[in-house]
Amino acid sequence: MVLQKSPERAVLWGYGPDGAQVTVSLSGPIKQKTPLVTVTKGIWQVTLDAVEAGGPYNVTAALQYNSTVTLTDVLFGDVWLCGGQSNMVFKTSQIFNASEELALAAKYPQVRIFTAALNQSETELNDLIRVELPWSVPTENDLSNFSAVCWLFGHYMYENLKYPIGLVESCWGGTPIESWSSSRALEQCGLEGAEDSPPAWRNSVLWNAMIHPLLNMTLKGAIWYQGESNADYHQEKYNCSFPAMIDDWRMAFHQASGGQTASDFPFGFVQLSTYIKGSTDEGFPNIRWHQTADTGFAPNLRMKRTFMAVAMDLPDETSPYDPIHPRDKQDVAYRLTLGARAVAYGEKDVPFRGPFPNNILPIQVPTQVPNVVYLNINYDQSVSVTPSEEIFEICCSGFKAPCGSQSVWVPAPIMQWGPNTVLVSTSMCQPFDNVAGLRYAWKDWPCDFKACPIYSASGVLPAPPFIINRWPGNA
Repeated sequence: MVLQKSPERAVLWGYGPDGAQVTVSLSGPIKQKTPLVTVTKGIWQVTLDAVEAGGPYNVTAALQYNSTVTLTDVLFGDVWLCGGQSNMVFKTSQIFNASEELALAAKYPQVRIFTAALNQSETELNDLIRVELPWSVPTENDLSNFSAVCWLFGHYMYENLKYPIGLVESCWGGTPIESWSSSRALEQCGLEGAEDSPPAWRNSVLWNAMIHPLLNMTLKGAIWYQGESNADYHQEKYNCSFPAMIDDWRMAFHQASGGQTASDFPFGFVQLSTYIKGSTDEGFPNIRWHQTADTGFAPNLRMKRTFMAVAMDLPDETSPYDPIHPRDKQDVAYRLTLGARAVAYGEKDVPFRGPFPNNILPIQVPTQVPNVVYLNINYDQSVSVTPSEEIFEICCSGFKAPCGSQSVWVPAPIMQWGPNTVLVSTSMCQPFDNVAGLRYAWKDWPCDFKACPIYSASGVLPAPPFIINRWPGNA
């Protein structure tokens, strides 16, 4: 087990007969003993004094009349919750170079893993119905069935932090965000009465059974990989439902832990990867945009203290688990760790966001085709650019109205670029007054593996997709 280290204080809880008194003691590098607490409605809860990273400790809960329970080999470090659907469930045994990764398990005895079993409930539960994997020191066997993104994130963070990491996996494949959201969060987005949910995934059933029982736990943060199931289910609401779920989780964990889990704990997420090569369906591009509350980047004003790993440049056409489940989870986890280091741990000078436009200006270029207006895209950082005829598209419309999926979008070829600028042509939409919008990488499968046209100068971080309308309003 890993309990949250200082400056936060770990919360412990358990069960007993009403009215009984419980005390908890800690023995190891330091000793602690809590004041007596009384069992109320069958549950007792104590908050330890802050403990620095390290261990091992024994934690003993003593019920009056000398009934005791002792947890051994307890470490203090940072506890991260890993949630979402099948790409978070995706096992370490399924990734590229899985045998090499599994063989490393013995190197990381201070990264501990825990898995909640798959269960649903129509009401909020105080305890998990079942535990799939109790807190464990990682072995090849246990790790083979553990979430790859969760594990890789944890052991990469351990390499950076050099103290214990606790990983709590609570996720289920094929699930929409509505099942992971409380009724409070759904109400904010007008989804509380939705009757069109798939029978197995009614509103809040996984929040009730797989998140609510964890709320007392003191967390450092959470990472999340989900959204595929919402590409064709309440897709248009995801720009509300995802930020609302984050806000609600933060509020609920903060309150249930007695204020120990931060009210704005860091929340990282993976922007959707790819599904069907050559598809013209805009479900995945729309969800990618909605994952950022329609801003294109994270953190942003609506989603503070979040961080995002772009994954649209990591397709896997030959994945035996279907292309919707790419096997390269190492790059996904690495990009998440960059965000965590910057946002959760406040490291300075850790690049974690790909290039994003600062401004877009129409210009005429003497060295290019006369009478053609070009769009000069100025990025917020230096860029590495590969030519492309169609990664950028412009909306060609005779109406001064916002563009959407039903609008006419035509290619805007990259003509030239500078250290932090890209110039695209509008020649396929004449006259220029008809150019009503610009978008980048707005496809299910926008590029081949690590071959999108625009990256950070280092070539490590892909530019995220974006859409910008010339005329205000709702598309």
